[in-house]
Amino acid sequence: MFEKLEDISRKYEEIMQLLSSPEALDSKRYMALMKEQTELSVLVEAYGEYRENQKEMEDALTLLDEETDEELRELARESLSAAKAKAPELAERLKLLLLPKDDKDERNVIVEIRAGTGGDEAALFASELYRMYVRYAERRRWRVELLDVEEIGIGGMKNVSFAINGSGAWSRLKYESGVHRVQRVPVTESGGRIHTSAASVAIMPEVDDVEVHLDPNDCDVDTYRSSGAGGQHINKTSSAVRVTHRPTGIVVTCQNERSQLQNKEEAFRVLRSRLYEIEQQKIQSAETAMRRSQIGSGDRSEKIRTYNFPQGRITDHRIKLTIYKMEQFLDGDLDEMIDALITADQAEKLARQEEG
Repeated sequence: MFEKLEDISRKYEEIMQLLSSPEALDSKRYMALMKEQTELSVLVEAYGEYRENQKEMEDALTLLDEETDEELRELARESLSAAKAKAPELAERLKLLLLPKDDKDERNVIVEIRAGTGGDEAALFASELYRMYVRYAERRRWRVELLDVEEIGIGGMKNVSFAINGSGAWSRLKYESGVHRVQRVPVTESGGRIHTSAASVAIMPEVDDVEVHLDPNDCDVDTYRSSGAGGQHINKTSSAVRVTHRPTGIVVTCQNERSQLQNKEEAFRVLRSRLYEIEQQKIQSAETAMRRSQIGSGDRSEKIRTYNFPQGRITDHRIKLTIYKMEQFLDGDLDEMIDALITADQAEKLARQEEG
């Protein structure tokens, strides 16, 4: 680990040297070096703190060996004790920073929510999940684009797809894929019985053309009239688009934009992300080590979380964490849960790294 850290420190110094003479660099090279310097700075700073901590311990031990004045020896003992207490935390931070980075972490995401078992109640829950993620995006200053929605008359959604654009969207939301289950008494239930319903959530990183082979000749593109709210424009033009990818059978619809061309572009955007997700699932299924933990796996068939309204609790089954703040959670206060998932995922990766 320390050989790698020394190499990184030397590389950082080389980059800083190059950046000290920006006039010798073209703009593209300068921007690339600035990006690399920013990424390495956190690790180099953490390594500097670790080395300083080690020096404090060495200096304190030297003082204890050489000094005869009892007052100075007591100060050395205190310094040694404080440095020893801090050392494990600094070492753990370095290990986490050295974990392989997910190169998709800074990407935008495509989110799809589909009502599952439970009829109208499941559609209402899907609508609540949609609002929850929109509110979370707002808290993090991310932008939301609604791509397609199929609503039911009582305010529920059979399915909805939308994009969340913002730095780090994938890094935070990739843990949300899977089946979300709700337990509560529906408003239509006269007997007061608790019903269980479900909705599936798929979070996919947005990808570009070069990452996914998508031949337009493999796709059927149909247009139709948009449905739902939208005034006269909805009734007069066939602006909604349906794209069918024949090799996989995937169907993507988009009707949120006013232009047929825009809807077509958005539909292909979603299709690329879906095809990418399929490829990633194949890779994960082939790597047995990756299947030890479902955290962040993106498996949309796995039951990951239960929202129990009578008890006011949200339980994530992957990390066995229960939070008792239903109203705030559904209003987009997700950071406590997401932070715990990130910590558990990092711990799993650290354990695998140490085993290997």
